[in-house]
Amino acid sequence: MDRTAKADLVSTLNGVFTTNAVVVVAHYKGLTVADMQKLRSQMKQAGATVKVAKNRLASIALDGTDVASIKPLLKGPTLLAYSSDPVAAAKVAVDFAKTNDKLVILGGAMGTTALNPDGVKALATLPSLDELRGKLVGLIQAPATKIAQVVNAPAAKLARVFGAYAKKDEAA
Repeated sequence: MDRTAKADLVSTLNGVFTTNAVVVVAHYKGLTVADMQKLRSQMKQAGATVKVAKNRLASIALDGTDVASIKPLLKGPTLLAYSSDPVAAAKVAVDFAKTNDKLVILGGAMGTTALNPDGVKALATLPSLDELRGKLVGLIQAPATKIAQVVNAPAAKLARVFGAYAKKDEAA
């Protein structure tokens, strides 16, 4: 890799570290190419990305970013998983690590907060941004629906009473 390619990679990684909400660092020693492709496709479906970069170049790119706390984790064969959704990368990495013991989560960072492996696992248990939005919309709609039902209930009861009297008069 020549100097210009290294400089481009460092600037790209710096942009990744400044724009994404969460970065997860893991060891991938022993993963086959098929396993890596499966991990990449699962990350892509969740809206996250996996990148394998030289540790030295990644540590240079970390300078001046919020996630600089992951620099000590960059030892050995590491991969970086990142996403703009604070939960997506952690969720996929933890789920993949459950089924494949060769992926070992070392930690990560969410903004300026450093995460140990347990922190990444705890982050993975949280609902995703889309799930939270769905729950919020459901909570907002529920009171409005109940108010409409309460407001319409007396009118419906009154209509049933009038209907009963009308049937009674027809029968008589």
